[in-house]
Amino acid sequence: MVSEECRSIIDNMCEYGCNGISRDKLAEFIDYVCYEGSAELREYLRQTANNIATDIFGNKIYIRGLIECTNICRNDCLYCGIRKSNNNVERYRLDKDDILACCKEGYRLGFRTFVLQGGEDPCYTAEFVADVVSNIKKDYPGCAVTLSFGEQEYETYRLWRDAGADRYLLRHETADKQHYARLHPGEMDYDNRVKCLYNLKELGYQVGSGFMVGSPYQTPYNLADDIIFLTKLEPHMIGIGPFVPHSDTPFADKSQGTLTQTLVMISILRVLFKKALIPSTTSLGTIAHDGREQGFLYGANVVMPNLSPVGVRKKYMLYDNKICTGEESAQCISCLEKRVQSVGYRLTVDRGDYME
Repeated sequence: MVSEECRSIIDNMCEYGCNGISRDKLAEFIDYVCYEGSAELREYLRQTANNIATDIFGNKIYIRGLIECTNICRNDCLYCGIRKSNNNVERYRLDKDDILACCKEGYRLGFRTFVLQGGEDPCYTAEFVADVVSNIKKDYPGCAVTLSFGEQEYETYRLWRDAGADRYLLRHETADKQHYARLHPGEMDYDNRVKCLYNLKELGYQVGSGFMVGSPYQTPYNLADDIIFLTKLEPHMIGIGPFVPHSDTPFADKSQGTLTQTLVMISILRVLFKKALIPSTTSLGTIAHDGREQGFLYGANVVMPNLSPVGVRKKYMLYDNKICTGEESAQCISCLEKRVQSVGYRLTVDRGDYME
């Protein structure tokens, strides 16, 4: 593959999406742009993605307040620092009052979207989460509530939707069944993960999915499959970030995903999913001091500072060295504003709903 052919593929993606691009060609394109292609080619892709994002969203970066509610999880995913078999984790669980206090602080700071995230904690029953959501919507009726509590039953998702939840984040992680099995314990099922995503769409959620870039055993074909899967799912939000190993997991000695590869994938996703909400993730900011700012330049348009109580932030350690204080803190929103402005953007407190 040569740069001229890659430019043609980028232009085709702008006009026709993935139509006419085979899985093999898509994998070859991803591999070439990430590792062999010239800086000029990557800049062409970046500028194409950046132009699309600017045409649709202007220079807005949507801000969400992230509340990491519990680091207790029933699952044992091989890559995750809060996996149930990690006995070195200091576990915690926020109660209803804790979560509502975070929302109160967030609203005071200007946040109009709250993202409640946590492990699949058995004590976070369907009724408990529904009660929390309904209280947030009652206290802050103009705000959006996003949930991210993993795989649940259809009726649980329905209850949370009826309580007022607007959005749900559930990364598919990989669209290849064999690869999925290498990242997860045997009791976790790829088909169920996909079923959950379609259940969420059926119930009217704005749905977010996504994957790790550079995860163990990942190939360019896996990344091509991820893109093909997302074109079928048509999510409203797509969250990707580099794989970063955690020292207390079976993948402690695996290499982390690279900044270049992740930025390239963000741009490809922006070209293909023009209206999607794509965060520049904490993991990008973890592997490079200006990683999140670069994410914006490559097409990302969301950032999620941490609203969790200061005392628990270092306990929600999905991977090593995760940034969770300082400029990552919601309380330092002015610091984040300056960093966003340094690359030509501005934070907006709009709900930032997906534009149909």
